[in-house]
Amino acid sequence: MYQSQYMSKLDALPLGSEEFGLVVKRVRVFPRWPLQIGVPVAATAVATLIGLVIIASTGTPLEDAVAAFWDGMAGSTFNVGASINRAVSLGFVGLGFIFANRANLTNVGGEGQLAMGGMFATAMALHGAAALPFGLAFLLPLIVGTAAGGVWGGIAGVLKARRGTNEVISTLLLTFTALPLVYWSVQSFYLLRKPLSPLSSLPESPEIPEATRLPLLFPSDQTSPLHLGLPLAILAVIVVAVVLQRGSLGLKLRAVGLNQVAARRAGIQSGSLIIIAMTVSGGLAGLAGAIMILGEQFYLTNDFSSGYGFDGLVVGLLSRGSAFGVVLGALLFGFLRSGSINMEITAHVPSAIVLICQGLIVIMIAGSAIFVERMGRR
Repeated sequence: MYQSQYMSKLDALPLGSEEFGLVVKRVRVFPRWPLQIGVPVAATAVATLIGLVIIASTGTPLEDAVAAFWDGMAGSTFNVGASINRAVSLGFVGLGFIFANRANLTNVGGEGQLAMGGMFATAMALHGAAALPFGLAFLLPLIVGTAAGGVWGGIAGVLKARRGTNEVISTLLLTFTALPLVYWSVQSFYLLRKPLSPLSSLPESPEIPEATRLPLLFPSDQTSPLHLGLPLAILAVIVVAVVLQRGSLGLKLRAVGLNQVAARRAGIQSGSLIIIAMTVSGGLAGLAGAIMILGEQFYLTNDFSSGYGFDGLVVGLLSRGSAFGVVLGALLFGFLRSGSINMEITAHVPSAIVLICQGLIVIMIAGSAIFVERMGRR
C-alpha cells in the first residue's frame, strides 16, 4: 500500500525531473539486509535439523552426538583455539580463491598449492632455518611455503595466459601432481623422511625445531593453541579487501574478468594480470599449508592437508567474492570440522554421515544465496 501510493505518482511526473528522483528513492522502502542475513541463517538451521535426523537414523543417541559436537567446537579454551586455527587455514585458501575469481579465474587447486607450501616450509624448517635470529626461524619457512604455493599457482596462470589452457583443468591436474610429491618426500630417506626407529616406522618427517614453530598468541596460557596465524589472517583479509575493492589492481582484474579484449584495447596487460592473480591465489594457499605445519602439526605426513584445500575452495565459493564472507565461511567450516571430528571419535558417528551433514549445510547456504539474489532482482 505504502509503495503503491508512490508508484502511482511516477506516472504524473516528468522522467528526468528532480521530483521523479525523490519519489524513486522513497519507493525503496524495504531493505535487503533482513533477507541477506535471515535466509542463510534459516537455511543453516534447516540443514542442521536434517543432519540430526540422519544421525538419529544411525542409532546414535542425539544427546550424545550433539554434546560431542558442541564439546569439539567450543567445549574448552583449547577446542575454541583449535577451531579458530583451522578457520585460519581455510580462510587463506578462500582469500586466494576470491582473488583469482576477481579476474574470472577459478582456482580449484588450493589443495595442491597448500600441500606444496607445507612441504617446502617443512624442508626449510628442518634444514637451515632453526639457527636464524630475530624471528627469521619461523618467518623464512612461511615465506618459502608462500612462494612454493605461488609458483604452483603461477604455472597454471602462465598456461592460461600463454596457451589458453583452462585453469580449472590445469590447477586440478597440478593438485594430482603435488600430492604424490608430498608422499614421495616423506617416503624417501634422501628427502624428508625421518630415520626408522623401534618407536615409529610411519612415513613422516622429523618434528620441526622449536624455534621454527609459530609463536603462541598467549604464551602464558598453555590451554590456548592460538598462534600468530590469526593476526596474519586478519591482516590478509584487510589487504585483500582493500586491493579488490579500492585498489587499481582490483579494478584491472575485474576489467580482465569481464572482457579481456576490451581490457587489452584499454592498455591493460591481461596476460600479466592473469599470471599475477593465479600466483597470489596459490601463494595464499601455500601460506595456509605452511601455517598448518608450523602452527599445529609440526611434522609432515603424506595426508597432512586433510582436504583443507577443497574446503577452502567451498569457503571462497560461498563468500561470493567478499573478503568478509570468507571470514564467516572459514569460521563456520573451522568449527564444523572440529565438532565433527570429536563427534566421530566420541559419539562414534560414521565419518560419511558427518560429510553428508556438511554437504547439506553447503547446499542450503548456496541455495539461500541464489534465493536472496533473485529476490533482490525482483
